[in-house]
Amino acid sequence: MSDTKDKGNTGGRKPLTVSRGSSGTVKQSFSHGRSKQVIVQTKKRKVVGPGAAQSGAGSKPPASKSPASSGNQPSKLAEAAKKLGITEEELVARQKVLLQRREAEQKRQAEQKRQEAARERLLSEQERKVQEDKEREEAEARRKAEEEERKAREAAEAKKKKAEPRREDRGARSGAAAAAATPDMAIPEPTQGRSKKSRKGGSDRDFNDGGSSRGRGGDSNRRRGKLTIASALGDDGDRQRSLASVRRARERERERRQSGGEQQEKVSREVTLPETITLQDLAQRMNERVADVVKYMMRQGEMMRANDIVDADTAELIAEEFGHTVKRVSESDVEIGLEGDEDAEKDLKPRAPIVTVMGHVDHGKTSLLDALRATDVVAGEAGGITQHIGAYQVQLESGDKITFLDTPGHAAFSAMRARGANVTDIVILVVAADDGVMPQTIEAIKHAKAAEVPIIVAVNKCDKPDAKPDNVLTELLQHDIQVEAMGGDVQAINVSATERTGLSELTEAISLQAEILELKANPNRAADGIVVEAQLDKGRGPVATVLVNRGTLQRGEIVVAGKQWGKVRALINERGQQLKDAGPAVPVEVLGLDGAPEPGDMFNVVDSEARAREITDYRQRMERQKQGVASSRASLESIMNSMKDSAEVSELPIVVKGDVQGSVEAITHSLENISTDEVRANVIYGAAGGISESDILLAKSSGAPVFAFNVRANKQARELAEKEGVEIRYYSVIYNLIDDVKDTLSGMLAPEKRESFIGYADILEVFNITKVGKVAGCKISEGVVKRGCGVRLLRDDVVIHEGKLKTLKRFKDEVAEVSAGMECGMAFEKYEDIREGDKIECFEVEMIERKLD
Repeated sequence: MSDTKDKGNTGGRKPLTVSRGSSGTVKQSFSHGRSKQVIVQTKKRKVVGPGAAQSGAGSKPPASKSPASSGNQPSKLAEAAKKLGITEEELVARQKVLLQRREAEQKRQAEQKRQEAARERLLSEQERKVQEDKEREEAEARRKAEEEERKAREAAEAKKKKAEPRREDRGARSGAAAAAATPDMAIPEPTQGRSKKSRKGGSDRDFNDGGSSRGRGGDSNRRRGKLTIASALGDDGDRQRSLASVRRARERERERRQSGGEQQEKVSREVTLPETITLQDLAQRMNERVADVVKYMMRQGEMMRANDIVDADTAELIAEEFGHTVKRVSESDVEIGLEGDEDAEKDLKPRAPIVTVMGHVDHGKTSLLDALRATDVVAGEAGGITQHIGAYQVQLESGDKITFLDTPGHAAFSAMRARGANVTDIVILVVAADDGVMPQTIEAIKHAKAAEVPIIVAVNKCDKPDAKPDNVLTELLQHDIQVEAMGGDVQAINVSATERTGLSELTEAISLQAEILELKANPNRAADGIVVEAQLDKGRGPVATVLVNRGTLQRGEIVVAGKQWGKVRALINERGQQLKDAGPAVPVEVLGLDGAPEPGDMFNVVDSEARAREITDYRQRMERQKQGVASSRASLESIMNSMKDSAEVSELPIVVKGDVQGSVEAITHSLENISTDEVRANVIYGAAGGISESDILLAKSSGAPVFAFNVRANKQARELAEKEGVEIRYYSVIYNLIDDVKDTLSGMLAPEKRESFIGYADILEVFNITKVGKVAGCKISEGVVKRGCGVRLLRDDVVIHEGKLKTLKRFKDEVAEVSAGMECGMAFEKYEDIREGDKIECFEVEMIERKLD
């Protein structure tokens, strides 16, 4: 056999060859017999190292040479060694070491590549084995399913054979048995009701044509369950039925046969029903078909779909109709178990007491706390008063710790003080020795008694010359506060915050009262507590000041606080220090919530984000429903009132932005208190945080000013406010804000009309003057009569007209007023029914501006 190796198509000519001639030349021979000499230049290989000068294209590496073998270039090697300051032997030795290192590196790289290839082969082998195992398991599962299906079919056929009566037509029974024994064929059915076209196989959708055609002797175009190449290419001319359709038909036939033999036993389930549920969800919980549930509702006369919602009572009736039992649950069950179990007595450990400082404004509460903390908080407060609840922990010289809650004393912060009293263990009632018991002092006593907490009276400002501590204790007796000096059980300590006297006695009294209360908590559990204050910080986001009641709050835990939740990113104490955890009675600022919670909300630690979202979603949904119901009820109840006195009541819309949520709440409460039936301050929006553009747009659409309390507007908001003409007022003390609103509401009040009597006149005679009308000739019997004053016409001491005096003449001259005993002529505006003997009462009306109390 000839050589089949491809040598190129030369067209019968000799191929192009290259032969070497003399050294440095190559001879090229072409197909037409001509040749050409080409000069080849060899390029020396570049070697990095001392021997680079002697490396060449065809030479061996310099490390493999000996000095004797490089006799043609001894001077270059010597020069290289001389430059390095070593001998030629040392240079050669170094070159050998470099070569060995290079070979070792190449071997290492080759070994690494070999290991990676082996690792890849091992991984591919493992994947192949896993895939084979998976395919083997799937094949085994299919085989078992087919085996079970076959056994069930045989058992059903056996039962049916026993149940069927003997029939004369054995051919029909044998035909049915044959059809059941050949599952790959179509299922035959009776053909009595079938048309001629369908019996001949003309109908495209008749599944049973194959069986009937075969029964008539066979038809090549019968329907098959399997798809052939000819049918896929369309050679048979008829559309074939899909394999899935054939399988569904077999399944329906099998279910029909099984149901004919015996009725399946219905499984009763326990269905958990919430307050509302969709029909689709209900069907899934009952393990029933959605269509069956919808059909049942239609039979009851309710045209409903799968996504329609039904209440718990209707769902219970449906479930019982389908033979299931019902377990009713409430939507609020999501909060079950949130607070955890009660702590065992052995797990409880002593904790620090929580002390709330209460009293009237400017009685020295914060100054007293500063003396205990040795810090100056008052200097940081505008106007020297406390605007927020401050939570601090003080460590005494004895090592004991006391947690203080400093509540503002102004009346506007009544709700804040109420929250402070509800979370505290002991209340310190601060009363100034020179001022005595004041309204907010009485209110603080009521809050403390409502919370059922013990009271310690701290009589402050005892260093002043006009201080009278004994008078304070006597005044407290009127409010059921009996101190120990007067035979009661309430401790009273005389202190001076400025001179720092009596502080040790006060701390001893607190420690003594704490020992009596035996305050304990379990630190080794999930933390819970109360939100004391919350605000939106521009740099840190929502910040909540919380007070831990039980357990230990740690960083990284998931917390639910009211309608907000989040993961604790940081815990900061009152000194600005980062904490890893916070135990019972420790106040901390929590960062990481998705929003600012309401002050007074409880916070709890949950185990997962899903549970936190579920709880907060439920609370937000309940809040929306409550607001919707309240607004609809309010609108229904106020329809008649608004229609009746809409012209009389004037509203002042206001947008309030504060630094913390508690301040906004206090301002809103105060503005509601100063409103009257005639004028009203309506806070259309109040929130914590700086003023944004959305606040300006809301104020513009509502025609309201923006009151900013300890916050400022950003640049965009300021520019938008100037453009839209929205007024922004900044405040740092709540007094000024409330006074400004009160002045504005006072200006909206209608002026008061004050009537003053000035005189009486008797009508002596009535004159009818042309172009003037009737004029009464009168004599002033009492007081004076002024032109333009108000008049009442009395006839038999009955007022028959009230109006205004049009003309007042003395003889023929118009005069301003007429005194008693003098006669004059008088005419009324738009009234002429005057008679002799009538009496005229004259009065003046003065418009007086009104102010809110």
